Amino acid sequence: MLGPAKPRRLEQPIAVSLEALVPPDNFYRYLEATLDLGFVREWVQDRYAERGRPSIDPVIFFKLQLVMFFEGIRSERKLIETASLHLAHRWYLGYALDETLPDHSSLTRIRQRLGVDIFQRFFERVVDLCQAAGLVWGQELYFDATKVEANAGVASLVPRFYYEATTHLAALFAEEPAEEPPTGGESEAAPAADWPSGIVPLPGATAPDTPAAERPWSLLETRRLDPRRPAHHSRPRTTDFRVSPTDPDAAPLWDWGAIRLGYHDHYVVDGGKRRIILAALMTPADVMENQAMLDLLWRVCFRRQLWPRQVTGDTKYGTTENIVAIEAAGIRAYVPLPAAPRTARFGREAFTYEAGADQYRCPADHPLPRERVKATEGVVIYRAAAALCNACPLKAQCTTSAHGRMVHRSLYADALETVRGYHQTAPYQKALRKRQVWVEPLFAEAKQWHGLGRLRLRGLMNANMQGLLIAAGQNLKRLLAAAGWGRRHAPCGSLLAGPASPSRLAMGYG
Repeated sequence: MLGPAKPRRLEQPIAVSLEALVPPDNFYRYLEATLDLGFVREWVQDRYAERGRPSIDPVIFFKLQLVMFFEGIRSERKLIETASLHLAHRWYLGYALDETLPDHSSLTRIRQRLGVDIFQRFFERVVDLCQAAGLVWGQELYFDATKVEANAGVASLVPRFYYEATTHLAALFAEEPAEEPPTGGESEAAPAADWPSGIVPLPGATAPDTPAAERPWSLLETRRLDPRRPAHHSRPRTTDFRVSPTDPDAAPLWDWGAIRLGYHDHYVVDGGKRRIILAALMTPADVMENQAMLDLLWRVCFRRQLWPRQVTGDTKYGTTENIVAIEAAGIRAYVPLPAAPRTARFGREAFTYEAGADQYRCPADHPLPRERVKATEGVVIYRAAAALCNACPLKAQCTTSAHGRMVHRSLYADALETVRGYHQTAPYQKALRKRQVWVEPLFAEAKQWHGLGRLRLRGLMNANMQGLLIAAGQNLKRLLAAAGWGRRHAPCGSLLAGPASPSRLAMGYG
């Protein structure tokens, strides 16, 4: 028999407890029991005034960010909408059924008030918990970076001089003219004679001729938050001439045939079974991946009190600067070295170096004595006698110069040869194979499930906030799995510590 239509009695008040509505084995109950966020209030006390209207609890802000991470939500407007309807989210946030959640616009203001330093401390705190739980091994470190698309399009690029002119004019007319400084005196920032004519020093800037011992130490934070960093080896960059007003810090990058604006997200991953991310850093895409390696390495060693026996990266990290610094610290640099360029003539490998005489010997057994040191390039130049070269029957296969064949030898050839000697060993081969399945799946996980494929925030500081929060969430998933949650699914459907499918791994390459 067909039953009666179901009556709608939705307006009748009922006495129900939110505590009873959320199942005892719900994921967010376990998250609340595992991670106490009370420490956030201690960090942010100096960022709020002593008087005034009470603010939203910063603990609620970070809980909302974790809900966004685990649910795979990309919009804070959608986050508030989802959390308002979800009983478990309300229970986790501590909001009763009749309480209104904060407006989504307040999350932006809180994020700007806290700044990237609080997000960095939050990430470090999660790593501290992982290290205290014994999830960090520390004997092997793996470096890699991935391309992350910015929340801006290539079509938004404009000439830099136009952008700077309009920005300067907007700032100039936004406020009243400042009071003119008294004449006849010197600036408090630095004596006028220390600065070139026409240069106005920024507050806190040091003069160019200030002794190195008196200058502040530029740590990783300075490089990360300074989009006006100098170009590497003074090579011109696209961002020196063109910039996007939508996201001025984003830089063009090549993404499998397409040109996009984006960043590089750097990870330092522990070699232990849990693959804990020990450091995360977002840089503009025009910053070479190897530039941040040493800063990240020393930060991890100092902050985690670790001294790894080896660090592993791909060919991009095999620069002379990185290799020399790592080997000098007693750490093995397991990085491939760039291959010598192919040429029809004799390459440097065809010449034999004689350490006792400090000279090379060519395939015709002629000596190439040391000629001079070129410190700007970090090489020693060896040259054969012009008379011997010009009369040599192998000259056509060796050089076209009439002044004798030259061979360059790096000033740090000993360190490079040491690293080259690792390439034939089994531990080196194992480390390279391990790197491919250790870091890249983490990038695939972050892009597939947690919004790293395309940033939702704009600007270098905001990009670092989002990147640090995603990395902290990935570590938190592994901490929850180790603490007893097991390999069950998280709310967004991803396994807390499970492997990604092969088809998804490709999203982490780059």
